[in-house]
Amino acid sequence: MRIAIAGASGMIGHALMAYWGQLGHSIHRLVRDEPGESTDIPWEPSLGRLVPAQMEGFDAVVCLSGAGIADARWTPARKEVLRNSRVDTVSTVAKALAACTDKPECLICASAVGIYGADRGMEVLSEDSDPGTDFLGTLCSEWEAAADPARAAEIRVVHLRFGIVLSGDGGALKRMLPVFKLGLGGKLGSGRQMMSWVTLDDVVNAADFILQAEALEGPVNVASPHPVSNEALSKALGRVLRRPAFARVPEFVLRTAMGESADLLLGSVRVFPRRLEEAGFRFRTPDIESALSSALK
Repeated sequence: MRIAIAGASGMIGHALMAYWGQLGHSIHRLVRDEPGESTDIPWEPSLGRLVPAQMEGFDAVVCLSGAGIADARWTPARKEVLRNSRVDTVSTVAKALAACTDKPECLICASAVGIYGADRGMEVLSEDSDPGTDFLGTLCSEWEAAADPARAAEIRVVHLRFGIVLSGDGGALKRMLPVFKLGLGGKLGSGRQMMSWVTLDDVVNAADFILQAEALEGPVNVASPHPVSNEALSKALGRVLRRPAFARVPEFVLRTAMGESADLLLGSVRVFPRRLEEAGFRFRTPDIESALSSALK
């Protein structure tokens, strides 16, 4: 297959490039800087620039671009960066693909379980659940809607609603490791908030499964069928690292330090991958302790 990837330099993009490259697929990166490889495709999503002729003849296009959601406080300026880095990129890709003569069979776009809102308590959430109306829910809804031009052009569009991706090479787990290795880790706030997680290996396997599952389109939750509480995740990480994990960070400390973005750590989102499992996908690391052990090998 010929596959184009936007966001190939990120944690998930890098893993997909390596996996699909090993399978013999031809991978092309969309790059903002001067192309470093002959297969690179230049674009400028902030200006809506992507030449449709450069996107002709691909079997699939994968859009993973987006500024780090937890990298800074959610000031009005930061919220605009988060929105533009997601909505503009998908919109630019979708419009270019819609203008192609030889269109790809599918467009696979990153999304997140944040579409259900920052805090849904113990509610069981599937792809049919209503989106949230807070900042996260609105952001993710706009992110997914940006692919509408490709949908209108009858391209199969899939939105990967990622849970917290566990990898020792990046993301939330990498940020947690220094504190937990010092024996200072523990639950955040009450620790009762549910966390929907997935290993990087299962993300890659799910993306490859979806690439070939022609009947799958629309939103797909990419999260383990076994979400856990923040306290359970903290204790499991302590056991894997053989460190105590009895500390607790009070909610007011996180709110003071992070502002509204503390919702990412204190909100409860209990998501289940109904559509993936119904399609026949099986997660390789369903329980949190084996997932953390695998991620930290």
